[in-house]
Amino acid sequence: MSETVSDEATSDEIISDASEIEEQLPPVATAQPVDVDRLAAALEAILFVVEAPVTVAALAVAVQQPTDAVEQALDSLRTAYDDRGAGIELRPVAGGVRIYTRPDHAEVVEQFLQEGQRSRLTQAALETLAVIAYRQPVTRSRVSAIRGVNVDGVVRTLLARGLIVEVGSDPETGGGLFRTTDLFLEKMGLRSLDELPSLAPLLPDIEGLDMFPTDDV
Repeated sequence: MSETVSDEATSDEIISDASEIEEQLPPVATAQPVDVDRLAAALEAILFVVEAPVTVAALAVAVQQPTDAVEQALDSLRTAYDDRGAGIELRPVAGGVRIYTRPDHAEVVEQFLQEGQRSRLTQAALETLAVIAYRQPVTRSRVSAIRGVNVDGVVRTLLARGLIVEVGSDPETGGGLFRTTDLFLEKMGLRSLDELPSLAPLLPDIEGLDMFPTDDV
């Protein structure tokens, strides 16, 4: 009989200890509803800077949300563009999605780029062109990292002027690789890239660029 009482006492102690432990545990987090508008805005920001179509899975990892929530937000973003007749649209391409200008506005976009060819290059364009010239072949994202700013618009201008050309994609990131053209050499009065002046006397802190690995495969 004493053993039975002892066993019951031990059981009561275990239950009591378990209750105390449960009280100390933090409350279980409940799933929060996804704010579709906020998620769509985050996805839009990512798609604005990418160099190639991005898969839904990659976007889901980036925003730390399930793929079904990402797909819902993308649908919302696509519908918003269509409903207000935006100059851009969200297209499914190559297994992913990316933002493009609408074909309806191709003529005015082309005219704008052609007008830009007749004007002088901006300081931003010159700096971007210099980075490409000295680091080629190089991706747009790496140029952005070196300059510390988004260079998408500048790269489009340099492409439109024929000063740079896309020569494939980076095997690691899938981003397009860019190099200068013969027209660039002609405008610079150079016979080859070997005649580019050394950067040392022009950029005393050039060592800072060594933190960015080359794009050579």
